[in-house]
Amino acid sequence: MRESTTCSCEVIHDEIVETVTKKALSAEQYVDLATLFKMFGDPSRVRLLHALSVHEMCVCDLAAYLGITKSAVSHQLKSLRLCNLVKYRKEGQVVFYSLADDHVETLLAIGIEHIEE
Repeated sequence: MRESTTCSCEVIHDEIVETVTKKALSAEQYVDLATLFKMFGDPSRVRLLHALSVHEMCVCDLAAYLGITKSAVSHQLKSLRLCNLVKYRKEGQVVFYSLADDHVETLLAIGIEHIEE
C-alpha cells in the first residue's frame, strides 16, 4: 500500500504559518534568488566558476581550460557578471576575471560537499 505524502488534517498550524510568513522574502527577492540558482544550472558556467575559485583567469585561458570558444566564454561571463557572481579587472589589454566575493565560493563549496556525500 502506498503511503500518502499529503496532509490529511484540517487544522492549520497558525504559529508555524506566522513564523514562516515573517521570514518570507519579497516576490522580487524570490525572482532574484531563482535567477541566481539558474546560473548554477549550466555545467559550463559551473566549471567556469570553479576555475575562478582556484585562480583569476583571462578569457583566453578560460577558453583553453574549458575547451570552448572565447566568444562562448565571454557570453557566459556576461551572464555571471549580471548576476554579480564574477568581477573583472584590466591589466593593460588583458581582462582578468575572478569570483565576485566569498559568497560565490561558499555556494560552490557547499554544492560540491553536497554532491560528494
